[in-house]
Amino acid sequence: MLLIYRCLCFWHNFGNPFYKRKSPRGTMDRKIEKKYWSSKRIALFLGAVALMALVIYNLLFADHRSKLKVDSSRLTISEVKNGSFDEFIIIQGVVQPLKTIQLDAIVGGYVTQKLVEGGSMVEQGDIILRLENQQLKLSFLQSETEASRLVNDLQNTRQRLKVEKFTLDKTLNDLDYRIAEFKDVYNRNKVLFEQKAISAQEFTKCKIDYEKLVQERTIEIQSQKYQQENSQIQIRQLEGTLERTQKNVDLWRQTLENLVVKAPVAGLLSSVDVEIGSNINQGQNIGQIDDMNGFKIRADIDEHYISRIFSGLEAKFDFSDQVFSMQIVKVYPEVINGRFSVDLVFKQGTPKGIRRGQSTPIRLELGQPGKALLLPVGGFFSDTGGNWVYVVDKDGQRAEKRNITLGRKNPQYYEVLEGLEPADRVITSSYANFGDKEVLELKR
Repeated sequence: MLLIYRCLCFWHNFGNPFYKRKSPRGTMDRKIEKKYWSSKRIALFLGAVALMALVIYNLLFADHRSKLKVDSSRLTISEVKNGSFDEFIIIQGVVQPLKTIQLDAIVGGYVTQKLVEGGSMVEQGDIILRLENQQLKLSFLQSETEASRLVNDLQNTRQRLKVEKFTLDKTLNDLDYRIAEFKDVYNRNKVLFEQKAISAQEFTKCKIDYEKLVQERTIEIQSQKYQQENSQIQIRQLEGTLERTQKNVDLWRQTLENLVVKAPVAGLLSSVDVEIGSNINQGQNIGQIDDMNGFKIRADIDEHYISRIFSGLEAKFDFSDQVFSMQIVKVYPEVINGRFSVDLVFKQGTPKGIRRGQSTPIRLELGQPGKALLLPVGGFFSDTGGNWVYVVDKDGQRAEKRNITLGRKNPQYYEVLEGLEPADRVITSSYANFGDKEVLELKR
C-alpha cells in the first residue's frame, strides 16, 4: 500500500499537466504542452493496478493455511469403502486342563516319604506322600481307650441290672408265698370267727396282716417297674455315649489315614511343592493334578469390554489350518491390572495336538456382522483420537485435514459415521511428525 501511495504522489507531482515549475530567477516561465497518456504514465498506472489486484487476491482468495511438504512414499494411504463390519476382538489365551484338582493337606504333619515327583502320571489311589503326626496318634489312642471303657461300663451295667432283677424277682416270689400263707390263715380264721370259735381281736389281726402283705406286693411291683424303666434309660444312655465315642474313634482313624496323601483322580501330577522333612499345615496346598481328558482356554480381556462379555459368547480358534468354534463358559468378574479373565471350551471336541500351557490368539465375536463404511485401522488414531484425518485429493498432490466421526472398531477397521465418503483416500499412518499443519503437500 505504501508503494501505491508513493506512485500516486509521483504522478501528482510530475505527471500533472497543470504543474508549473519555477523558472530560473529573472526569466519568465513557459508553459510546455504534454500528452496526458504518455507511455510512462500508462506503465505506472498498469503497475499500480496490478499491484492492487495482487493485494486484493492475497486478502480475499489466497490459501493462508499452514502447509508441510511430506514424502508420500513414507505414508500409508488407505481407501474408504463400504463393506461388512464384523465386531470382534483378538484376545490371547492359554491352554489349560478342563479340570484341575488341587491337593490340599487334610491334616498337618511332617513329610516322611515322597513317592511321586511332579510331572508324573498317576492313577486314582496312588500314594504321593506319607506324613507323620504324633499328636494325632495320641488322640486316636485316647479315643480308643475311652471307647473301650464305655464298652466295659455298658457290660457291667447290664450285668448288674440282671442281678438286681433276679433279686427283685426273688423278693416278689417271697411276698407271693407269704401272701398265700396268710390268705389261707385268713380264710380259716374267717370261718372260725363266723362260728364264734375265735375272738374278733384274733380275726382282725389276721386280716390286717394279710392285707398288709397284699399292699406290700403292690408297692413292690411298682418299685420293680420303676427300677426296670430306670435301668433301660441307663442302658440307652450308655449305648448312645458308646456310639458317639465309636464314631469319634472312626473319625480319628480316618484322620490318621489322611496322613497318607493319595491321588483323588487319575491325571498328570503337575507339581508337588514339598520335600521330605518339611512341615505341612492343615489346609496347605501341596500340589495339583490335571485331568488330561479335555482342555479349556483361559484368556485375559481388557476391562473396557467387561459389560459386553457373558457366558455363551462365540469365539473362533485357528489351529493346524483349521477353525474351531468355542464359547465362553465362565466369566471371572474380578479386575486385576485393568484386565479380567474368562474360560472358553471347544464346542466340537478338543483339537488333536494341543498342549497344556500353549499360548494362542482367539477371535472373540462381540456382535453380528452388518453393512458399514469402513476405514482401515492405523497409527493416526493415537494422534487424533479419531476426530479428524488427512484426506488426499484426487490428484494425489496434497492432503487436507477433515473432521470425522468414528464408531465401532475391530482389529482391521473403524466404522465411519460421518465425514468420509466411499472411495476417499485417507492417510492412516502416524501423524506424529505433522504437528498442527492443515495441508500436506505430497511429493514423490
